[in-house]
Amino acid sequence: MSAEPDGPEDRLRRFATIWSRAVFPVTSTSSTRPEFEARLLPLARLLSEALRARSFDADAGRQAGAGLVREHCTDPEALSRTLDCVDAYLVLYCGEGGDREDLRARSARLQHAMAAGFAQALRERTLAEQEAIAQAALEAQGVVAQALHATEARFRAVFEGAAIGIGIADLEGNILQVNNALRRMFGLSEQGLRGRNVRDWVHPDDPPQTWRLYEELVSGEREHYHLEKAFYRPDGTVLWTNLTVSLLRDADGDPQYQLALMEDTTERRLLNLRLRYEATHDALTGLPNRTFFFERLEKALGAGEGQRFGLCYLDLDGFKTVNDSLGHAAGDRLLVEVADRLQACATAPGEMVARLGGDEFVALTTGPDTQRTVDELAARIMNALLAPISVDGRELTVRGSIGIVEGPAGERSPAEILRSADITMYRAKSAGGNRFELADPEADARAITRHGLTTALPTALDRGEFFIEYQPLVHLGDGSVRGAEALVRWLHPQHGVLSPDRFIPLAEHTGLIVPLGRWVLEQSVRQAREWQDRHGGAEALGPLRINVNLSPCQLTHPGLVQDTVDILERTGVEPDALCLEVTESALIGADDDLLKPLRRLAEMGVDIALDDFGTGYSNLANLRRLPVSVLKLDRSFTQSMQQFPADPVDLKIVEGIVSLAHSLDLAVTVEGVETGAQAEQLRILGCDTAQGWYYARPGPPDRLHELALVDATG
Repeated sequence: MSAEPDGPEDRLRRFATIWSRAVFPVTSTSSTRPEFEARLLPLARLLSEALRARSFDADAGRQAGAGLVREHCTDPEALSRTLDCVDAYLVLYCGEGGDREDLRARSARLQHAMAAGFAQALRERTLAEQEAIAQAALEAQGVVAQALHATEARFRAVFEGAAIGIGIADLEGNILQVNNALRRMFGLSEQGLRGRNVRDWVHPDDPPQTWRLYEELVSGEREHYHLEKAFYRPDGTVLWTNLTVSLLRDADGDPQYQLALMEDTTERRLLNLRLRYEATHDALTGLPNRTFFFERLEKALGAGEGQRFGLCYLDLDGFKTVNDSLGHAAGDRLLVEVADRLQACATAPGEMVARLGGDEFVALTTGPDTQRTVDELAARIMNALLAPISVDGRELTVRGSIGIVEGPAGERSPAEILRSADITMYRAKSAGGNRFELADPEADARAITRHGLTTALPTALDRGEFFIEYQPLVHLGDGSVRGAEALVRWLHPQHGVLSPDRFIPLAEHTGLIVPLGRWVLEQSVRQAREWQDRHGGAEALGPLRINVNLSPCQLTHPGLVQDTVDILERTGVEPDALCLEVTESALIGADDDLLKPLRRLAEMGVDIALDDFGTGYSNLANLRRLPVSVLKLDRSFTQSMQQFPADPVDLKIVEGIVSLAHSLDLAVTVEGVETGAQAEQLRILGCDTAQGWYYARPGPPDRLHELALVDATG
């Protein structure tokens, strides 16, 4: 077995070799097979570059299709073999390093473009040949006029030897002469054609202008016309032709005959129909594809006043598991069976089912009452998926999530409708799947906003759109400011100031939380250093500490400890001036590997605070193994203390937590303090520090410095 090609150029040449071997046997060329391969290589390179280009351009496929015609690959079988070769080998040999799904989609679009380019080039070539023949025929008009005198033999040679069908008729439409090519096209003898009248050949598919042009020609108002026309053969089959009819005048310039030139385009038309079908239908399931679906949707949206549409966007739940466990061949068989079931669900007038790609299908219903019919269609689809599907002897249970969009025609574009259906489908999937949901404009807007924020996050940090506000941490015993919690904000260009709950989950999902968290940590520690430098007159109270939140993603990042050490060393801040807050839920059931970086930081002198304590249902005894020095009591335990008297049950709970924490040598911080009565009650219960609107809302760092100075100077 030969070795696989090593580099991109080797792979490209291998693809060109396979291509040339497939096409060469059906090519009309005097070149040898290696010479033919060398001519295909530039076309292969064109397809390879288009496949891997940053921005896809289908024109490369059209150029490649036209290039086949230039290389004399005009047989329809050459195109069929080319498309099979591109489908099987282009991504394999020229798509290294790219996303397979995207490359397969691009390959399919290139195949469609190649087919279009091939058909267009073949048509242009045929028209050029026809023009040459027509020119020869027009020149033969003089021969016809002079045939009575001396040169009839010359005309006869051209007339009978032409590969294109030629017929001559009088101005009444009676056929006078036909050549061999025309007789073969109709499958009739000369006697069977001569004597017939042109007007007998009316066909239902005639363009509206056909007979108007004919009448203008025989009356002498025009010299010629050209159109595509169908004729019935005696056996009932249809002959499609490119027809050119010219007027022949006598020596005095009066109309005398009509000359028809016919090119048989039946095979080419069948090829175009086949290519059209392949371009608009899914190769695996036979369902209409995305292109066909959008054509139908656009037509439905332009149906006029009083018409409505309903769309069901289906995605199979857990289909990736089938591919991963049973293989893609089994997954394909599953998709074929699902497609058959969906097809059976959409049989009413105005209904259709299409496959958009992968395991995504869409069903469309149109008419004046789609508010009812779309719900019925979705219910039929869900019922059709209930019965298990047998694949390779296994009974597979198939479930799906459906997003439904319904509304009047003409109000939204196809892209907007499909986006809404996609968002709604994912809402159904996130709700547990195996269900359908109706589109909600408000939910769509939220999803679109989330997507916009997600895409804007990576550049927002580079553009300096984030800033930090600080909320004071106050000692409940003497009321002094002991530090602050750093709270990051996003100053979005369109949405204004966004709180962390709007973008921190998105940052965690995209991985941006690590660089963002590192930036927050460094800015906060630098600010702590500045406070210490400016707070020189209050040494007795100790340095102002800074509390910084850590997300679960940051806890698992291998650079957490080193980043923290580097920041402290660069700023000259002692470790005991920093407190890292970790939510209780992030540490529930944490193993030693997750706790190891926190233990290293705690050993350095950095305080670790267990944030939102009481919401994670953790075992209180578990606190002994956690490297924490501070408990931040969740505000839900202390809300009742805003009024007097406080709920005695809450008082007992807080008292117990404080007693347990102090017995474990842990300080207790309370968040969400909003009244003086609440603060006093917490002080009596033994809590150490607090933060909340009672003391100050989050704000700029200078305000904290001012509060600290007021406390220090009394």
